[in-house]
Amino acid sequence: MSNGGIIGPVNDPTRGDLTTSFTSSGTYTSPGFGPGQADYLVVAGGGGGGAGAPGNAGGAGGGAGGYRTSFPCGTKLTVPASPITVTIGGGGAGAAANSNAKGTDGSPSTFANSPSPITSTGGGAGAGAGQVGNGTGNPGGSGGGGGWPAGSGGTGNTPPTSPPQGNTGGTATSPAAVYGGGGGGGAGAVGSNAPTSLGGPGGAGSSNSISGTPTFYAGGGGGSVRDTPGGQGTGGSGGGGDAGSNSGVPGVSGTANTGGGGGGAFNSGGPGPSNLSTGGSGGSGIVIVKQTAANPTYNVASGVWPLQCQYNYKKQGTWTPSATFDVDYLVVAGGGGGSGGGGGAGGYRTSFPGGTKITVEGGTSYPITVGAGGSSNTNTGGSGTSGSPSIFSTITSTGGGFGAGGGATSNLQGGSGGSGGGSWTYASSGTSGGTGNSPPVSPPQGNPGGPTYPTGDANAAGGGGAGGAGSIANGGPGGDSGNSGGGAGGAGSANSISNSPVTYAAGAKGYSSGPTASAGTVNTGNGGSGGQNAGGGQSGFAGGSGIVIVRAPGSANIGASPGTNTVTTLPAPAGGCKVATFTVSGTLTT
Repeated sequence: MSNGGIIGPVNDPTRGDLTTSFTSSGTYTSPGFGPGQADYLVVAGGGGGGAGAPGNAGGAGGGAGGYRTSFPCGTKLTVPASPITVTIGGGGAGAAANSNAKGTDGSPSTFANSPSPITSTGGGAGAGAGQVGNGTGNPGGSGGGGGWPAGSGGTGNTPPTSPPQGNTGGTATSPAAVYGGGGGGGAGAVGSNAPTSLGGPGGAGSSNSISGTPTFYAGGGGGSVRDTPGGQGTGGSGGGGDAGSNSGVPGVSGTANTGGGGGGAFNSGGPGPSNLSTGGSGGSGIVIVKQTAANPTYNVASGVWPLQCQYNYKKQGTWTPSATFDVDYLVVAGGGGGSGGGGGAGGYRTSFPGGTKITVEGGTSYPITVGAGGSSNTNTGGSGTSGSPSIFSTITSTGGGFGAGGGATSNLQGGSGGSGGGSWTYASSGTSGGTGNSPPVSPPQGNPGGPTYPTGDANAAGGGGAGGAGSIANGGPGGDSGNSGGGAGGAGSANSISNSPVTYAAGAKGYSSGPTASAGTVNTGNGGSGGQNAGGGQSGFAGGSGIVIVRAPGSANIGASPGTNTVTTLPAPAGGCKVATFTVSGTLTT
């Protein structure tokens, strides 16, 4: 009798988990007296950043090392009693100054468990500048960024694994006199393409709590630039190195034991070594193993009920109390509507993977709110409207900010929100974009909208997204030249809480003459685009509605209502987790 004869919930002794972290190569031995089940995190070394040379551009960012994990809810490994070899991959070297060369690839990390070894591939090297016909970033766990002119990012998830171990690097800018290198890919997002006269930021890494603390790993390195001090791409969360920021300043190396890619080298465009710098080296990898101990000495009691709690439950007629369990969540609000400026994405908040979960109690109903997208307006008639919030338990994501619009003398800032809306001007002065991550939360739920620049003609900026800020319109400093006038929307963020990667919360482009304007996709929280013709006063587009997804252990009993909302049981390697998806407001029952 586990409770020693006490009436109440059973409190069986359990075996404590033992977590072992390897920051250098070594040998893992199963604890206790035999084989057991283990979760794992295996991150390879990041790729080195590329170099520039006189007369050319800055180097591209290195790709993050491959990221493979079973934690949480993945398929654990059966580990034998015999020792297992663990290899920690080193980061690739950054390219030498004044060489136009690529960096070098990172090395793989391996948990050599037989017959199912886990190997993560090293990150791909960032390309060097000026390598006509040879400016593609190297493939790898995540691909390296492409080098100017027009080099493509290296392919990520090479060789392919499921789930993917990484993402593709960003592309360099192609027109003459722009000179930016692409960002390296990260475990959580692709590397960013280089905006005009700026380096592309590295792709975001992924957070994991296998060590007991949420930690980001495998961020891509930032791409650098020529002749624009401070225009370097930033490294992705998870140890990605920033690109070199000024003459002679090297790219920042990826953080050790994160698998972050190295930053690209800055190039001032002038002759001599003082105007050039080296690429940053990739960060080394890491292996973490979390195994349930087989040794009875690690047994611990699962808990006791204090006498006061027992009394209260008995008085309420609810003894034995309901069990609690932890759930992951994704809460995306409705996107902002477009007008002249593009609508900002709805706020994006998630615990998956590796963040702090929410504890829910069995036998309880939890209301779910799914935010609507904001409505549009004509770019000369007024601004759009902001999206509505989405809510689950203590988590509220704010609706995306509206895209600004107005008459022929207006100078209007986009609306604040989860991500800020793009601004609009038809005047001789510009204005900043709408504020993102408003109100502030950590991690941030979004990014600012793009600003406008002083002009006597109309220009409109893109709305912010969960993965990046909105861009200034074409013609402004660092403006996006690929949207026929309007600034590009900020990137969204990919999430696999539903077992397949889906991108949510992308910002929308500002008005343009191009054919790509559209409403935000339903249940993504994307912003709505600005109109396509400034002079004609064409209407912008509505923002997309939000979504709420809750992921529970396979042993949990959950339901979702009304009937348009669903509960599914995930196949391997998700280990039978249950996922409740809310596309409209409703109720989660536990």
